[in-house]
Amino acid sequence: MKQCTEQQFDASIYIPSFMGTFDRVAGNANFHGLKPLPQMLAIGDISNELLELMFPGRCGRDQADMSLQEILTMQMNKVCSLLKGQLMLAYRYDNPSMEECEVLDKADSTIRNLCEVLPGLRISLKMDARAAFEGDPAARNLREVVLSYPCIKTLTIHRVAHELFRMEVPLLPRMMNEYAHKETGIDIHPGAVIGNSFFIDHGTGTVIGETTVIGNNVKLYQGVTLGALSFPKDACGALIRGTKRHPTIEDNVTIYSNATILGDITIGRNAVIGSNVWIKESVPEDTMVVIQEPEITFRDLKMRKS
Repeated sequence: MKQCTEQQFDASIYIPSFMGTFDRVAGNANFHGLKPLPQMLAIGDISNELLELMFPGRCGRDQADMSLQEILTMQMNKVCSLLKGQLMLAYRYDNPSMEECEVLDKADSTIRNLCEVLPGLRISLKMDARAAFEGDPAARNLREVVLSYPCIKTLTIHRVAHELFRMEVPLLPRMMNEYAHKETGIDIHPGAVIGNSFFIDHGTGTVIGETTVIGNNVKLYQGVTLGALSFPKDACGALIRGTKRHPTIEDNVTIYSNATILGDITIGRNAVIGSNVWIKESVPEDTMVVIQEPEITFRDLKMRKS
């Protein structure tokens, strides 16, 4: 019987060719030598603690001996402490030359600004939960909606991420929404502006782009895409960023599953968009858009077998 000899693996043989794939130009996708970066695991913890802050008791913690004020104080301190650490990492990444005191001041200022808007965000989330309950006959009560509906988890994270996006916080808003995407299958860019009483039924596969504007009392079903029709470029062929390239959805619109709505167009108030449609032009208010019903053919399988 032939005896096997284990060979020692030497990675150094392969490293020179592998190193040739790395771009040494500053600012490109090369993280070597940078200070520590925000971590997705920490972003997930912050997102879950935000859910507990907005809906105390959602995580099932035993806090029976504490008043609501004590619970909220403890939870807000926890969220802000976790978030502050990631903010400091994000600001150092964005500007490595920034002095430590400046990083600390900027993180503290962001925390204060966010806490100022948290009451308004919670009111919006309560309206979202109410819209989900009233829009889904399968929902038994509001508690079930808050505990189990993916849209509530996504919107809680998105509404906070959107405020951080507005404050021009680097990295964290996108990381927060990508965490929500991973958890729920709903992909919302933190730049998207979303009104009150918003409900995404089921939600899987829903995509909402950066410059989308959504009004009040809007309802989407799974698989809806609110995307860009094309990406404008400058004379040098580089993408032009910061332009409005996604739809505006006005109040009281319902969009059914797998509809695709592209470009800087407007879906007017009270419109109903049917399943599987592809829309590239604005839709007037009080309009229903559907695909012409296909012809359905029935065949008797028993007759074929005989």
